[in-house]
Amino acid sequence: MTNSTGYDGSWLPLAEDPRTQGNPQGELATYREYLDNYRTTLRLKCDGLTPEQLATQSVPPSNMSLLGLIRHMARVENSWFTWFLQSKWDVPRLYKTPEEPDLDFTGVVGTQDGVDEAFASWEREIAEAERWLGTLTEDRLGEELPFPEDDDKASIRDVLVHMVEEYARHAGHADLLRECIDGRTGQ
Repeated sequence: MTNSTGYDGSWLPLAEDPRTQGNPQGELATYREYLDNYRTTLRLKCDGLTPEQLATQSVPPSNMSLLGLIRHMARVENSWFTWFLQSKWDVPRLYKTPEEPDLDFTGVVGTQDGVDEAFASWEREIAEAERWLGTLTEDRLGEELPFPEDDDKASIRDVLVHMVEEYARHAGHADLLRECIDGRTGQ
C-alpha cells in the first residue's frame, strides 16, 4: 500500500535516503554512525513543516512537539558531550532553569525565529560533540568520569550508548508527532 509520500511506507525513496548503512569498523565508529543516522532521522521528521506545525503539541496531553524535541536534543547533546564528558560544569545548561526544568518543551515558540534559534542551537551542540568525538580514541571508551554532584561515575561508552538510546526513543516520538500533524509516516 502506498502512503501519502508515494514510497510504500518509506519516508524517501531508498536512493535518496541520506542515512548510511555502512559497516563501521570498531566500536566508536559504530556509535558515531548510529548517532549520525538518528540525528538525520529527527531532521527528516521535521522537514517541510511550518514553524506553527513544528511547535504543535499534537499528542495531548503531552507538551511534546517536534520543535521541543529539537530543543531537548540540543540540551541533551550539551549536557552529555559538553557539560559531562568535557567536565565543563560551568557552562550554562540549555533550555533548563531551576524554575523551568522543562523549558526545552514549555519554551517553544512557533515562529521562524524560534525555529531558527532551536535548529542553530542543536547544530552547534552536534558540531561540538563531533569535534570532541573526533579526538576520542577507542581505548578511552571504558574511561569513567565522575558526576559533579555525587560519587557516581559513568564511562564514556555508557554515555555514547545512552545518546543512541535517547535519539532512538525520541525518533519514535517524532514518528507519532509527525503522523498526527500531516499523516506522513515511514522510516
